[in-house]
Amino acid sequence: MEEILRRLVDRNEIHDVLMRYCRGVDRCDESILKSVYHHDSYDDHGYWRGNGHEFASFVAKRLMAANLSTTHSVTNVLIDIDGDSARSESQVMVTLVRRGEPTVVDLMGARYLDKLTRRDGVWRIAERTVVLDWHKCEQWQDGDSPMPLDDFRRGGRGSDDPLYDFLDLKDD
Repeated sequence: MEEILRRLVDRNEIHDVLMRYCRGVDRCDESILKSVYHHDSYDDHGYWRGNGHEFASFVAKRLMAANLSTTHSVTNVLIDIDGDSARSESQVMVTLVRRGEPTVVDLMGARYLDKLTRRDGVWRIAERTVVLDWHKCEQWQDGDSPMPLDDFRRGGRGSDDPLYDFLDLKDD
């Protein structure tokens, strides 16, 4: 029974690593992104290959400069655990809303192939390869919504996002 509970806890902790990555990349939060990678990790994002911590700095700045907003949604996560090592395959749907007019949006279906290790009791990504399965670029037209949108709280980048107030993470 203890072994089953350990595997369930490990699986949950690894899943949290994957979700924190999405939060960090969508909020352009370098510190959250760095928290999912080991210091000596490797990330292959196709257009960028190198250390995971360096990727965290690069991608947070790049997405902030190039996009108004992004959404990374991880689905269909399979995790194989062997002691303090694990491999996972996660499908990801990505939406990148570019800055500028007209509104251009990149839509992607991809997969994260991750090697994770537990060091000092903490699971982090040791190696990530992003596999691009498809990409589509669309130009969105402004249009009337079927419901009023003006009173919604709007997402932001970094600490401007409502999440930081909600979790009481705002720097005072």
